[in-house]
Amino acid sequence: MSVAPPAHATAGVAVTARGLAKRYGAGPAAVVALDAVDVDFTAGRFTAIMGPSGSGKSTLMHCLAGLDRPTAGRVRIGETDLARLDDKRLTLLRRDRVGFVFQKFNLLPALTAAENIVLPLAIAGRRPDPGWLRQVVAAVGLTDRLRHRPAELSGGQQQRVAVARALITKPWVIFADEPTGNLDSRSGAEVLRLLREAVDTLGQTVIMVTHDPLAAGHADRVVFLADGRCVGELAAPTAEQVLDTLTRLDPARRTGTVAVAP
Repeated sequence: MSVAPPAHATAGVAVTARGLAKRYGAGPAAVVALDAVDVDFTAGRFTAIMGPSGSGKSTLMHCLAGLDRPTAGRVRIGETDLARLDDKRLTLLRRDRVGFVFQKFNLLPALTAAENIVLPLAIAGRRPDPGWLRQVVAAVGLTDRLRHRPAELSGGQQQRVAVARALITKPWVIFADEPTGNLDSRSGAEVLRLLREAVDTLGQTVIMVTHDPLAAGHADRVVFLADGRCVGELAAPTAEQVLDTLTRLDPARRTGTVAVAP
């Protein structure tokens, strides 16, 4: 597949959405998950997407990553317009140019940590670059755990395998959907540190959906959604600033109830 060069080789924007809309159902019962969203994500930066429950943040990520087709609008990863790709080419783009880290680790239990890390390359029939593989494995601290299967690893270690798998293809962008949601606070902080280092040391672009202000505090920027629309952002956020903004957006937080992210 021939695709455009990565965004950081061109205009400095990794992912762009224009007029992005997603509607489920039709007629009076239709649910509008995204409503004319315009947003850019700078290459080589760590951006968090936040908002109240039902605000559309996971839907936005799925459309940005090509996991779901929007009802209207456009998404570009680099200079590649996802709307112009058929299902096969879109699958190849996700496999070769996009990394994913999910709340559920999505590791294959029969494979070792090493085999799970290189799985995207194996599926593509490609061999890993030995130097890059060593660098990624060292960065996530798994050098002595590569022969272990997922059941022999802690939750934090399994998520580190998932981060390494996301990095192994040298993707243009990594999408992380609640990557600390299944982890204790210590393991979650470790994973966030890895994502932060992937940006600072490896020049990676990370876009993360989270409901956790502490997690968002690791980002360079936070984009806030409410009712399917972008309603604001913070640069160089602190956890306190994020929490204050969420409290203004989410009535449940004002009454002392913490909303659960979709």
